[in-house]
Amino acid sequence: MEWLGLQFIEDNTANGKLLIASSHNPYLVFLAFLVVCAACLATLHMYERACNAEKPAAKTVWRWVGASSLAGGIWAMHFICMLAFQSPLNVHYDLSITIGSLFIALLSAVIAMQVLVKPHVTRARLLVAALVFGSGICAMHYVGMSAMHSSHLQHYDPMLFVLSWLIAVSACYASLLLARALRSASGLVHQFFKYFISLVAGLAILSVHFVGMWALHTYAPADGALNAPIENNHWQLALTVALIALLLIGSSISAALVDKKLQLKEHDLRRVNALLSQLDQARASLQQVAHYDPLTNLINRRGFNQLFAEKLIERASNNSMLAVMFLDIDHFKRINDSLGHDAGDELLKVIAAHIKSATRHHEDVVARFGGDEFCILFSLNSREEARNMAQRIMLKMKEPIELAGRHMVMTTSIGISVFPDDGTTIDELLKHADLALYQSKDAGRNSLHFFSSNLKARASLELQIEEELRTAMRGDHGLFLHYQPIFDLKTGQVAKLEALVRWQHPEHGLLGPDRFIHVAEANDLIAELDNWVLRKACHDMAALTALGWTDISVTVNCSALNLVREALGDEVESALRSSGLSANRLELEVTENALMGNISNTSHLLRQIRSLGVSLSIDDFGTGYSSLAYLKRLPLNTLKIDRSFIQDIPNSSQDMEIVQAIIVMAHTLHLQVVTEGVETHQQFAFLNQYNCDFIQGHLLSHPVPFEALHSLLQALNTSPLASFDFSPLQLSSQ
Repeated sequence: MEWLGLQFIEDNTANGKLLIASSHNPYLVFLAFLVVCAACLATLHMYERACNAEKPAAKTVWRWVGASSLAGGIWAMHFICMLAFQSPLNVHYDLSITIGSLFIALLSAVIAMQVLVKPHVTRARLLVAALVFGSGICAMHYVGMSAMHSSHLQHYDPMLFVLSWLIAVSACYASLLLARALRSASGLVHQFFKYFISLVAGLAILSVHFVGMWALHTYAPADGALNAPIENNHWQLALTVALIALLLIGSSISAALVDKKLQLKEHDLRRVNALLSQLDQARASLQQVAHYDPLTNLINRRGFNQLFAEKLIERASNNSMLAVMFLDIDHFKRINDSLGHDAGDELLKVIAAHIKSATRHHEDVVARFGGDEFCILFSLNSREEARNMAQRIMLKMKEPIELAGRHMVMTTSIGISVFPDDGTTIDELLKHADLALYQSKDAGRNSLHFFSSNLKARASLELQIEEELRTAMRGDHGLFLHYQPIFDLKTGQVAKLEALVRWQHPEHGLLGPDRFIHVAEANDLIAELDNWVLRKACHDMAALTALGWTDISVTVNCSALNLVREALGDEVESALRSSGLSANRLELEVTENALMGNISNTSHLLRQIRSLGVSLSIDDFGTGYSSLAYLKRLPLNTLKIDRSFIQDIPNSSQDMEIVQAIIVMAHTLHLQVVTEGVETHQQFAFLNQYNCDFIQGHLLSHPVPFEALHSLLQALNTSPLASFDFSPLQLSSQ
């Protein structure tokens, strides 16, 4: 049987034909093996490039280069093996058929590469590709064999022919499977796979060739004469073909490696660009965080100062004016306390929008410094422009705001400083605007004030007083106590002494508490000052006890700010213990507003102090907003009527009626009554007539230092009423 010029299934020996033995040059065979392995390795590189290429055109180029390398390598292997074939025959080759076999290999390789580079390759597709590629390799081999012409007969064993085809298909399928596995491998495993696949595929393709050659039987007639073995020296041609093939394959591998490095560099550049882009975004975010308030999206203090510095240089160069406006929302803390901080945050957003709408959007800088404090920076030609802007903001603030189901109206206090009149540096202008703001608060809030030199002098004085007050308390010099007697109208004796702090200032002389108490409260010194007064009063009373005055108690004032400190009870106990004074001889005096400002915490602290045995007194009664229900529940002992109700007696019948009502109410609540500010005989007689318990005032004595206290008490207790006329006071209401 004959197929494609190849003879199958014929018993040549039976017809008297002689089987001709042949052999192969092992060195050329090994050279062919190297060529085909190199071709397989190059193909894997091309396959990797085709899979990783990002552009479709690049994928196509690498696919064709890979197919060409594989087809050329297989064809070169076949050609070199044919040159390695040694036979006593005179053999020549048909060039057109040989070249045709190359195109068959190229076509099958293109199909195999086309299947491999698909994103998702199924086993069925791999099997089809293996059938096509394996059949193509066999077809190339046998077409190339058919190009070999000689004067003798050639026949093929059909079983070996089929075996070569099965080997080709199986090897192709195994190689394709391994090549697909390269996608999930990396590092050393990836490299090992590539070399392993190249060796296995090269060996399989070489096996296909030699099984095909094994299937070839060359015969000569029995009576024909055999030629002597022809020594064919094909080394030069084989080496040339191998060299050309290896150069082309090596160039392909080099191109693939270069492309891989370039792609990695491109990826690195993209990664660097992405990182730089992320860095720019992070820098922009940090810039936003660093210079903008996240709640209101206004510039914060840092961003404001940066813009302030730029505008200040600009205004200084052209001799123009610049204004700084500080705004503080009046009573904002009540919103947080009553509605919660979330509601407070929402309110701040609305207020920020109101302030922004009242300014010139592109010219003025609006910033939030924190809390409820805002600052505006704007250029102007006269101070009147700053006043007009402040008034616009105050008017805008009065628009009703709906918050948490409520309609509310907020007000603001404003302080303004102007460059260059009020300062030439950022710190000066901000500090002076802040001073003007505090003047607006002191004036009753909801007002605006410009900075003036008087404010600076006052601030400097307060700063000086703060520093020197710290020194006075720490060094225990300059501060001392005066004591004013409190007279018991029932016994006719001095029952109590009120401790009043004084300060002998080195420059300003003797200062009363009205000159420095507010400084202590504003600078967190009041707790330390109150504790100093408490300890000093307890030790002075212990010293007075040693002089024989064992029944007199001392009254010490307690600041409203100090009344919320849990440590106050421990400080009172410590002062009593260190001085040895009995607790029943100490009375703490708190103002009415301080007592009612935080009633829940205050009540707990007062009960703790009262449990020590210390008496409690409410001062300035009638000037605040006491609730009778709270007064009934608080552990108080004494109620002190403010001097404002006494000073117009007996000329004011209304004040007389108020004082009578307070005395009756206090006695109903089982409280003793002290009236301060008693300066006339008529006031003394009136209070005595209406059962006031204690009186205090200049009529009896001015506050005196501790050194003069002993003689004063002796004088008052010996004949306290000798010089007073107690004729009945005729009330206009009687």
